[in-house]
Amino acid sequence: MLVEGCRTLPAESRATDVEAFMLHRSTLGSISIIVIVGGMLSFAPHAVAQDKVWRIGFLDPSVPPTVAAPSANLKAFRQGLDGLGYSEGRNYIIEARFADTDQSRLLALAKELVDRGVDVIVTVGTPTVRAAREATAVIPIIMAGSRDPVERGFIASLAHPGGNVTGVTASAGGDLAGKGLQLLKEGIPNISRVAILADTSGVSWGQFDTLLSDAESLKLTLLIHDVNGVKSATDYRLILSKIIEERADALFVGAEFVNVKYREMLLDFVSTNRLPSLTQEKWLVEHGLLLYYFVDYLELRRQAAVYVDKILKGTKPADLPVEQPTRFELIINTKTAEALGLTIPRSVLALADKVIE
Repeated sequence: MLVEGCRTLPAESRATDVEAFMLHRSTLGSISIIVIVGGMLSFAPHAVAQDKVWRIGFLDPSVPPTVAAPSANLKAFRQGLDGLGYSEGRNYIIEARFADTDQSRLLALAKELVDRGVDVIVTVGTPTVRAAREATAVIPIIMAGSRDPVERGFIASLAHPGGNVTGVTASAGGDLAGKGLQLLKEGIPNISRVAILADTSGVSWGQFDTLLSDAESLKLTLLIHDVNGVKSATDYRLILSKIIEERADALFVGAEFVNVKYREMLLDFVSTNRLPSLTQEKWLVEHGLLLYYFVDYLELRRQAAVYVDKILKGTKPADLPVEQPTRFELIINTKTAEALGLTIPRSVLALADKVIE
């Protein structure tokens, strides 16, 4: 114990003036220690904002979670809060909304969170930030991974975001897609026609001049397919059938929520047509695609909890610099390479953070 309790004096003993003074001073000292320690704890690194039970909005374009398939994004965010000393139900509750990959629903869901009186809104992916900003200019918005927030007008700058938006980006200022193409070409040198499954409405994928230039230097022809308008499995299957008609000999799967939604169809398509592939979705490489190169997006969800903690303690989002990811992962599935009759060069294997054998 930090402070020892005071001893009760026997009834028959009479304290002298000195003893009484010493006892009084000891008691005051004990109280002082408690006050000092309590003050230190309030400024501890993991002290929790405890003014009330905080209501946190969580806006995600993904498929709604089930018991069998819980939300990995929400789990990672909760882990981040738990690591900071928060306890769900005691310090906070989460109001989660999932758009089932239908971007047209995001604004209504964002407004619903505003109407629920949330203290902060955490956004997963880029379209959710835009929807949340349309829904409120007052409630703090924390990006748990968003592409090019300055170019899109979400923030004024990374160092001084201004307004009510801050958080973590999913882009690092470099050309991740171009680097991915390079790794794909180095891993399978004989490919020449690469189909791309991506949302071309975004700025980062919209910068096709850079991507096309990268592809030209690698002697690759890009066959670009916009998945933004996909509303059903039939729509997605139609895009996949076009890829075969175009005689693509490799596939690049962008980090789009619709690609995750139809992942089983995608895995079957790649396996049936024996297509070498690069993905920005880790689950896909773990279950059969060939290469993965992207940021650790679950770490972005955990990092968002740090921003939420600072906001709940009184920091304004305008004063919190936006962070960019600094770590990128290359994962190679050599089981898939063997099934496709491919040998990944040692030079590429040496770059891998993980090899699935």
